Amino acid sequence: MIDTFFELLGYRFFSNALLASVFTSINCGIIGSYIVSRRLVFISGGITHASFGGIGIGYFLGINPVLSAAVFSLFSALGIEFLSRKADVREDALIGIFWSFGMALGIIFIALSPGYAPNLMGYLFGSLLTVTPLDLAMMAGVTVAVTGFFLMFYKIILFVSFDQEYAKTHKAPVQFINYMLISLVAVTIVLSIRVAGIILIISLLTIPQTIANLFTKDLKNIIFLSILLGFLGTFAGLLLSYGLNIPSGASIIMSLIFAFIIAKLLKLVLIRLKVKRAVMNFAGPATGNSAAEGES
Repeated sequence: MIDTFFELLGYRFFSNALLASVFTSINCGIIGSYIVSRRLVFISGGITHASFGGIGIGYFLGINPVLSAAVFSLFSALGIEFLSRKADVREDALIGIFWSFGMALGIIFIALSPGYAPNLMGYLFGSLLTVTPLDLAMMAGVTVAVTGFFLMFYKIILFVSFDQEYAKTHKAPVQFINYMLISLVAVTIVLSIRVAGIILIISLLTIPQTIANLFTKDLKNIIFLSILLGFLGTFAGLLLSYGLNIPSGASIIMSLIFAFIIAKLLKLVLIRLKVKRAVMNFAGPATGNSAAEGES
């Protein structure tokens, strides 16, 4: 197994996929922890599907679909954030509108693109083994931006994540943080499409964080655990994808779901042991007192 792994590292496509796994794990680990803590899963789902419009525009104009999807998703995310605050429209309705608009626009532009219709399987379900050097460069740039932003504004992000009103009373730049974070969410989602695909990327942003949250409530610990779990799940899915010749997104998500099941069972066992220990500690003194009363 180890010999096979080092043999695979000799191939450029596999080393690129491994680097992409590292960058994606860091990006999704950090951004996903924020999404879960703010309960923004539905918003991130809307941004993910809206990005399909950018992919269609990219194919139609003959430019890199990931780059056009990143720009389109960025404007969609900022549009949702702005209109939900300024317009008299509910946020969930706006998400549904942008979601359907992006998907419809993408389908129209792909249908209008000259030549044969492109194979969209890689964008819908992930194709980690086809990551290009340009994809890696963009992922690395986002990793630097996300990590740097969270290191600089961690305390404010913590306040905004759990109590925005409290942050406002302390004159924190809540609006600026919200716009920056939703922008980073959009870009992270799009640049992770190569790994898990539009359909499944939401799982990469939530499953590792949910597993981490089973064992800790501290945001910083959730971030670190999510990065580690995300990489392990992505690496296992990469090997499975290569071995079975299946889309990387599906194999990665199945690996993470399997890890979630194991973690949940482990948590239940730990809870049962803790309850059993508490009952024994409670029963011990009670038994001793009963014995003492009997002797007297």
